[in-house]
Formats: sequence, structure tokens, C-alpha cells
Amino acid sequence: MSSQDIPEENLPAAQDTGHGALGVADEKNPFADPGVPPHEPRIQDIDERAAKRSERTVALLFTVSMLATIGFIAAFVTIPVHKTVYVFPLGHIGAMNFALGLTLGVALFCIGAGAVHWGRTLMSDHELVQERHPIEAPADVRAQVFEDFRQGAKESQLGRRKLIRNTMFGAMAMVPLSGVVLLRDLGPLPEDKLRHTLWRRGKLIVNMNTNEPLRPSDVTVGSLTFAKPEGLEEHDHGFQNEIAKAALMLVRIEPEDIKDKRELEWSHEGIVAYSKICTHVGCPISLYEQQTHHVLCPCHQSTFDLSDGARVIFGPAGHPLPQLRIGVNDEGYLEALGDFEEPVGPAFWERG
Repeated sequence: MSSQDIPEENLPAAQDTGHGALGVADEKNPFADPGVPPHEPRIQDIDERAAKRSERTVALLFTVSMLATIGFIAAFVTIPVHKTVYVFPLGHIGAMNFALGLTLGVALFCIGAGAVHWGRTLMSDHELVQERHPIEAPADVRAQVFEDFRQGAKESQLGRRKLIRNTMFGAMAMVPLSGVVLLRDLGPLPEDKLRHTLWRRGKLIVNMNTNEPLRPSDVTVGSLTFAKPEGLEEHDHGFQNEIAKAALMLVRIEPEDIKDKRELEWSHEGIVAYSKICTHVGCPISLYEQQTHHVLCPCHQSTFDLSDGARVIFGPAGHPLPQLRIGVNDEGYLEALGDFEEPVGPAFWERG
């Protein structure tokens, strides 16, 4: 349906906006200004039913955006982190990542598509000619800007098209919830998981290399032995998460060389067990100087004195390594006498 099919009395009144005005070539301006083509009314300008259809289309897009935002939140809360799905041609991908990307993309696309369709079909589409002017803005120009803003607000029909206005406000208010929900991972969801490890009273101390329980004779003076709790295997689903907290190192020090009283009480025949996880940023400690009983983190050179409660003597680490109280069971194997007294690894917000 074109404007030629509409009776002349239904067409919008003509506006003097310079449409069709032609320039004339002269010596100063050898190229004639072709002017702006005459304005052609859109079907929405002359048929209220078409305008209503466009309004419903825009509202539908904003509503789909709101539903997609709700889907984003639902996917984040309900889909397991490790679940995978097959999507052709991408193959097997994480179900949560796919769902989050899809729903957030739909939410943002529908807001953009709704705004574009609103502007192209319902807002004013008159082309205005504005001559170039100096950069400075005199008072009359500022007044004109405010007047143009008010005119634009009026022509957008935001007050008249209440369905569009309300659904747009709803869609734009709900999209930020996607980012707010992501803050859930910064909250107290870990609960007290960071404060506890797999070490329990009676847990055997197993050599990381041989996967065999350790006896006191296996830990000699000057050696550094890495260990893990009994029952923790590399093929276990949560191995990496658990070993990051439970990794242990054992050294044997002559009892008379141990300076810290509690360290001596928690040791067995000079064998002391400390967390292997550096208290700076969580790197695994792997360097031991047997003459000084110092251990060094290779990441940022934090140095701990294992003969004096593993206190920090150099580097950026903020607190000593946690010590594990150990003993020997009836079969002669080294065992834990409890969990670490304090959380292992770097400090965190709730540590206190």
C-alpha cells in the first residue's frame, strides 16, 4: 500500500523542510546541490492499523528479550557446570556456556531489533536540512537543542505508545539482571569448603610418587617428601580441587633444631608436615634448602622457615604455612591426627 492509494485528505500535512530544494551551480559552487527528495509517507503514518501492528511487533521483541533474560538466570542456576551437549557443527560444548550465550544474545538482539523497528516504522522519518555552523554554541542554539529534544520526545510517541514504553522499560530493566546474577559466584556460596580438606584423624599419609603409605623411616633428614591423603586418586572427579587444598610436604628435622614449641608437639620424631600450597597466590612449593630448613615458592620467591613454624622470612606471602598434626598408627604408618587448624593457601575475604 503506497501513499498514492490513500485519499489526499488522509495524507499528513506538508512541512517546509527543504525537501526537493535544488541549488544552482555558479563560480563559487560549481556543483549544484541536488536537494533532498520529496518525503514519502510510510504506511504507518497514514494507517493506524499498520501503526498498531508495528507497535505489537516492537512489544513482542521486548517481551522476548525479557523471557530470554529469565532463561539466562534459569540456565545459570539450574544447569550443572560440567554438563556437555552436542551442538552441530560445534560438537560437544559446555551446556551452561551455550545456554548463557544463547539467551543473553537473544535478549540483547531483541532490544536492539525492537529499537530499530520502532525508529523505522513509528518515529518521525522526515529528513531535515541543517547547514554547517561554527563549533561554538550560542544561547539560541542551546535553546534550539532543548526544543529539538522535546520535539523528538514528542515525535517518538513514547507517551502515546504505552505498550512499547512499558515493554521497553521491562526489557531494559531485566537485562542487567544477567550481570547481577553472575555476581552470585562472588558471594558466600563456597560456605566453609575453603576451611576444610580431606585430612581427618586416622587418614594415612600417602607418598605422591609411589602411592604407598609412608612410614617414619621413609622420611630421611635432608629430604623433601610430597604426600596426599589416603583414598585420593588422580582419576577421581574432584581430584584437582581436593589436591589443591590437601597437598602436603614432609621433612625430617633434628628435634633440637625445631624452634617452635607447637611445631615440635605436632611432629613425630622430627618429621613435620606442612601444606604445600603457598600462602601468597597458591603456587605449589617445591624447593627445599636442607641446611637452613627453608622452603621456597618458585613463583614469587616467598620463603618459609620450616624449623620455626613455617613463618615467612622473605617474599610477598602474608602468613605462615599451615601445619598438619601427625602421628603413627598401630601398623607403623604415618597418619594425620586431624585437619589443618587454619585454611590453606592464600587469604580470602571471609578468612578473617
